[in-house]
Amino acid sequence: MNILHVSAECYPIAKVGGLADVVGALPKYQRELNVNSNVVMPFYNNKFTQNNSFDIVHDSKIVLGYDTLNFKILKLTNNDLDFDLYCVDIPELIYKEYVYSSDDTERFLAFQIAVLDWILSWEKNPDIIHVHDHHTGLIPFMIKQSYKYKPLQFIPTILTIHNAQYQGWFSHRKVYLIPEFNFQNVGLLDWNSIINPLAAAIKCAWAVTTVSPSYMNELKQNANGLETLLNHESDKCLGVLNGIDWNVWNTETDSYLIKNYTKSTVISGKKTNKEWLCNEFNLDINKPLFAFIGRLVGEKGSDLFPEIFKKSLAENDISILLLGSGNKETEKQLKALLNTDNYNAYIGYDEKLSHIIYAGADFILMPSRVEPCGLNQMYSLRYGTMPIVNAIGGLKDTIIDLEETNGFGITHNGVSVNNVTNAIRRANTFYQNKKEFVKNSKKIMSIDHSWNNSAQEYINLYKSLKK
Repeated sequence: MNILHVSAECYPIAKVGGLADVVGALPKYQRELNVNSNVVMPFYNNKFTQNNSFDIVHDSKIVLGYDTLNFKILKLTNNDLDFDLYCVDIPELIYKEYVYSSDDTERFLAFQIAVLDWILSWEKNPDIIHVHDHHTGLIPFMIKQSYKYKPLQFIPTILTIHNAQYQGWFSHRKVYLIPEFNFQNVGLLDWNSIINPLAAAIKCAWAVTTVSPSYMNELKQNANGLETLLNHESDKCLGVLNGIDWNVWNTETDSYLIKNYTKSTVISGKKTNKEWLCNEFNLDINKPLFAFIGRLVGEKGSDLFPEIFKKSLAENDISILLLGSGNKETEKQLKALLNTDNYNAYIGYDEKLSHIIYAGADFILMPSRVEPCGLNQMYSLRYGTMPIVNAIGGLKDTIIDLEETNGFGITHNGVSVNNVTNAIRRANTFYQNKKEFVKNSKKIMSIDHSWNNSAQEYINLYKSLKK
């Protein structure tokens, strides 16, 4: 079975969020299950593409509205990713450093058209085209409706929604950019009087998945305007929990860590990484270290952090470390706290630092208002670090509160200053029982959130669509 994943992001080539981690790991695990799974994405002018070589495997032109653009399909020469990576190079539109910008409608539509034009040239079609989020959401529509792509109409398409808050809306005035189709079916593109690529994909894809079962259920109640559509299409909708790449996120081999460790050496391993963090950020090694890693946006609950941090530091003998960037006002308020004892922040992103924080922190904070799956809580479990989460989406599916049977984390219901600070207080109390705390660290390191089960679940879905 041959699967083609189509995505705007893929780790380690270009990463903005969890989408990249999923697309960079799922094909590897599917290949281990004897499925030929590969990825096609835009070609960005970044460090990865500059430091790697590519072969030209296809060279042609696309029509985007009134313009004709040259494009190439480039294949990564080496195979260190454990799957074949193809990049669509359209110099006029996509050859940029950034992934997303104000001209995304034209850039990603050109990317999708180029992908389909390339597939038309194949001697043997892929068995499944698996598209990810709105950036690739017009592919199911174009396969079904654009005259040019009628030869592909029997290829099953799957849409995975990683975050339904972003839907790729654009005006009907730009409909001319889409390859010609029967205009009587323009309603398939429309949702609330605007072209909505995510809605079009939900309507036209053979199957729709989300990145956790709970997130699928939540979207039927709150999907930024798509609730009725998802309920109407519920028969083809399925929640599949994301996994993490256990080869990348492995405390025994992670080259970013100050000291590698196993379950049996978790105490000394985490202590060495924590010592490095505390020395680097002027924190007290003897205090429990609470950390946040991620985007400073409302979805993550980060707007409440300034107040949460002040209150928690005043009420508890703890340290707090933050790694992230995003909302400028939140950044400003977090920087204003830098003179506060037992607190520090790195405004920006650093991959190495993130790994050390997962290894050295005692707790990871995830007070998300929206969390389709969440990967940070899985990374922290893998590294023996207890998650503190709002019980929604994938967080609800992966973290069981300490007070419940077989519990191992801290959960709270709803995002408020009081809810999060109460959860931090509970965590601090648990930390004081060092024997139970270490026992729990070893326990959570054994929880399997690798891609093995999820990759098989997707393969089962592929097979069901091919019957």
